[in-house]
Amino acid sequence: MQLKKNKNVVKYRKPMNFNIGVIIFVIIFIYLVFNVFSYLTETHISVYEVEQGTIAVNNVYNGLILRDEKIINSDYSGAVNYYVKEGSKVAYGDLVCSVDENGDVSNMINEASQDGSTIDSENLAEIEKTINDFLYAYDGKNYYQVYSFKDNVNASLSEALSVNALNDISDYVASAENNNTFHKVITDVPGIVTYYTDGFENVTVDNFTAAMFDESNYSKNDLKTNPAIQAGSPEYKLIDSEYWNIIVPVPDATAESLKDDDTIKIRFLKDAKEAYAAYSIVGRDGQQYLILSLKSAMVRYASERYVEIELLLSEETGLKIPNSAITEKEFYTVPIDFFLKGGDSSDEGILVERTDKDGKSTTEFVTPTIYYETDDTYYIDSEYVSSGDILQKPDSSETYRVGTDTASLKGVYNINKGYAVFKQIDVLYQNEEYTIVKTGTTYGIALYDHIALDGTKIDENQLIK
Repeated sequence: MQLKKNKNVVKYRKPMNFNIGVIIFVIIFIYLVFNVFSYLTETHISVYEVEQGTIAVNNVYNGLILRDEKIINSDYSGAVNYYVKEGSKVAYGDLVCSVDENGDVSNMINEASQDGSTIDSENLAEIEKTINDFLYAYDGKNYYQVYSFKDNVNASLSEALSVNALNDISDYVASAENNNTFHKVITDVPGIVTYYTDGFENVTVDNFTAAMFDESNYSKNDLKTNPAIQAGSPEYKLIDSEYWNIIVPVPDATAESLKDDDTIKIRFLKDAKEAYAAYSIVGRDGQQYLILSLKSAMVRYASERYVEIELLLSEETGLKIPNSAITEKEFYTVPIDFFLKGGDSSDEGILVERTDKDGKSTTEFVTPTIYYETDDTYYIDSEYVSSGDILQKPDSSETYRVGTDTASLKGVYNINKGYAVFKQIDVLYQNEEYTIVKTGTTYGIALYDHIALDGTKIDENQLIK
């Protein structure tokens, strides 16, 4: 017997099983991919918190010393002996040196000056005082001063011994003078004695050149190293004025910071001595030069042509921000006379003439954000007005067209409220990395404000994520 298939039998499919864990994983994966993509494609705004700060400026420079210097040439040829220490003050008629044409008296002076027992008590007391002063002021950090001290003591000893030797052989000296072979050289004007030449004796603040500041080309002729002298050659040099100048090449920024004053305090790095100097600034061939004028302390540096100094400028203190945060923005400048207080607030506003769709003119009171002000203008942007808008002056028929005058301001973007707001800054000082800006400005930033680290990557009113 055969069984027949029942066509009415319904076939059932096996239901699909959904894994809820897989679904959640897929959703999370898509969410992560979207966020990573958004992060990689959007502009990131780094934040900087404004802090109080100081920029210490390195104002150490090497200056060229210029003085009133007169080279005294010898009238005779022969062996030369010196009796005055370099850098010493001399009066009219003081003995500076002697020239012995035969050399006999000079040899006797040199031999006698080798005997230290000839130094009198007055000279010993002076040398002892020099040593005690050095010991009292000695600082191990400035060991280089030992060499200057040594040179000074040796010069003092040589001066004292030579003068005593000259006195001890006075009979031989007198005889040689009578024979016109020994000549004492005395000063005809008071001044400060030095024993070198370098070709800068006739340089002034009016004729110095940039090449003179290259010390690698500087040469100094020490007159005391020559035991003999020729007639007509330099014998010694006399500085006959206490007034002197130091010429200092300075950067443009330093020159700009000094333009509103005429007196400055300086420190000499050689001995840490400080002094006040009048100054002026001149520009030559694209270089700014600070010309310091002094009327004291010149004797301490009489034997030097170059001196290292520090300009003791006050350190600039204020709000410290990175230079990368600074940007510029263009503004409309509107006369203050066109502003008034009105509406529902006490904010300053302007009357703007508007034209509706029907061509009817109306006047609207708007309160634009004021970013900066001068004595007679406010700085506003295009948030509420556009270039070409007509402003009505209060209680007057006078009008003003927006965009007639514009100006740019330096500033940063404040992001305290979650969106970018331009804030004007008043720069006090700037170096390669940071800027010090004035505190307490009406439209500026304040301590602990958050600003965009890169002012070029953000726009006004941009939301900060």
